[in-house]
Amino acid sequence: MNRPPNISDPLVLFMPSGKRGRFPRGTSVLDAARELGVYVESVCGGRATCGRCQIEVQEGSFAKHKIVSSNDHISAVGPKEQRYVDKRGLPEGRRLSCSATIQGDLVVDVPQDTVVNAQVIRKAAIDRIIERNPAVQLCYVEVDPPDMHKPLGDLDRLKAMLDRDWGWDNLLVSQYLIPQVQGILRKGNWGVTAAIHRDLEASRPNIIALWPGLHNEAYGIACDIGSTTIAMHLVSLLSGRIIATSGAPNPQIRFGEDLMSRVSYVMMNPTGRAALTKAVRDAVTELTRKVCAEGGVDPNNVLDAVIVGNPIMHHLFLGIDPTELGQAPFALAVSGSVHTWADDLGLGINTGARIYMLPCIAGHVGADAAGAVLSEGPHRQDRMMLLVDVGTNAEIVLGNSERVVAASSPTGPAFEGAEISSGQRAAPGAIERVRIDPETLEPKYKVIGVDQWSDEPGFEKAAGTVGVTGICGSAIIEVVAEMYLAGIISEDGVIDGSLAAKSSRIEQSGRTWSYLLREGPQRILVTQNDVRAIQLAKAALYAGIKLLMEKQDIQEVDTICFAGAFGSFIDPKYAMVLGLIPDCDLAEVKAVGNAAGTGALMALLSRDYRREIEKTVRKIVKIETALEPHFQQLFVDAMAIPNKTDSFPKLAEAVKLPPRKLLGTGADGSSGPRRRSREERAARRSRDG
Repeated sequence: MNRPPNISDPLVLFMPSGKRGRFPRGTSVLDAARELGVYVESVCGGRATCGRCQIEVQEGSFAKHKIVSSNDHISAVGPKEQRYVDKRGLPEGRRLSCSATIQGDLVVDVPQDTVVNAQVIRKAAIDRIIERNPAVQLCYVEVDPPDMHKPLGDLDRLKAMLDRDWGWDNLLVSQYLIPQVQGILRKGNWGVTAAIHRDLEASRPNIIALWPGLHNEAYGIACDIGSTTIAMHLVSLLSGRIIATSGAPNPQIRFGEDLMSRVSYVMMNPTGRAALTKAVRDAVTELTRKVCAEGGVDPNNVLDAVIVGNPIMHHLFLGIDPTELGQAPFALAVSGSVHTWADDLGLGINTGARIYMLPCIAGHVGADAAGAVLSEGPHRQDRMMLLVDVGTNAEIVLGNSERVVAASSPTGPAFEGAEISSGQRAAPGAIERVRIDPETLEPKYKVIGVDQWSDEPGFEKAAGTVGVTGICGSAIIEVVAEMYLAGIISEDGVIDGSLAAKSSRIEQSGRTWSYLLREGPQRILVTQNDVRAIQLAKAALYAGIKLLMEKQDIQEVDTICFAGAFGSFIDPKYAMVLGLIPDCDLAEVKAVGNAAGTGALMALLSRDYRREIEKTVRKIVKIETALEPHFQQLFVDAMAIPNKTDSFPKLAEAVKLPPRKLLGTGADGSSGPRRRSREERAARRSRDG
């Protein structure tokens, strides 16, 4: 921009990056995106010929961001854009950002199908052998032709042959198939393949699909709907082989970064629930198309699906108003497993396909946590396992074969880049690893999309292709932990301003100080407020873990598993230095990847696993942090790095921890007497969700 932004200029928010800024009316959306560092691809240089710079304007009132967005707030289609539409066409609702100009406040979606350097979806496939016992079976039979002397209907003769050859008696038939049976039988010259679905042994088997002749393709999808990303496996039900795996950002993020803001959106907007439900179903449908295309599979051959998600994602996917989950007593509409039909949810797979959703454990410990439990199996072992899924709402499970307890802790979106001054999601250009020299206080870092560290030859040239645009979650943990190890921040998380005499990287900002991580056109700072945001998030998680340890009457855990996309990229050492997790042998701390998705895959391939997790969830003891008065004190203690009261002897064997260094007493890092009272209020807010 040629002039500083004015408060009267329109406010523009880009999703899913969350970056925002004010721009003069008439500024092209593409220029605004580039000004904010939002990646919008444009190959033709703004001539409206390549079509790569597509965006979508979201309509409605976005109270969280204080924006009312409308298509009336963007310029009408001009001649260049119309020429492109006439020649190549644009999907409904799409605009070319190089031609469209800002006329008012906007919430702008950058569709991920147009982005080459899109967010890195870090939820990968697994390498595990799973014994198969699927709910769907393919059965080929040859049916007797009609006989005037045996006036039995075509469908009835089909049922009789399935009983005789396969032992399927008392069969139900999906309604949509009944008008098609005669045509399919004749097309196959009386030889047909039926897909039979039966999950529960006590339930009646159901013919859900029918093909003429011999058909040997049957697939299922296992899907983890996270608040930030959606991950999916396409799997052969016949071999158990994973055919394709993919992921996509959850488009609901435009309605709110965290879960509670989405619940608030539903409460404040009459059509909010429907909009959020449509967004997530459309995303799952599109992801299904994508994995089918990648695997060369006809979506009509997808016959079963298993879905997991946290309670709010679970409810919104099913079309259930999540409002009750936004306030005590956090009542679930349904906690047990759900059996339903894919066609009712519009997923674009076989009309007769079924959907199974794992049970939820508690109001804020969902089917995704149940999937992680099924995958990692704390209930199957003697050792005390801590299973943590770090997200905007951390889900914590602790136990062994004798007893399992579970809770959730509202960490907020800080670990995913939100609420951090230079924070962003994991995408090319994001800093993902950080080291700080304790003598010189000079940093080095790694960037997603660049092989070299910042102090290695060729880094700047390589970084020029992707830029250095911000700090993602794994680096946020590392940089705060490294600042502590280097003595830049105290045990209480206060940046030591006296070090400005030693290093120009310590910069004053009002009453507080910041650490300069990268100099350049886009300066990347770690501010005192950033440190505080991380302290609040990690304290909420650690307090929840300590609460479960008290309920189990233990002083230490045997093994720690980080689940989820974010957990896969957390360095255990830095997580422990920060005080995110309790003291443990570092060799016993491991990332288990998308354990929720693995649990969904296990339930897809075997009905036995469905029964196992249903039985296990009924036995898990649910702990509600909002009802635990001791949570507040645990939270206050956990604000310190690593912790005010807990020792870390095993960590100290592997890492040289600095001596305690108390600096400020204010909650903002300044001097003042109010630190404890502010922390206590923060603890109460965290405890109450």
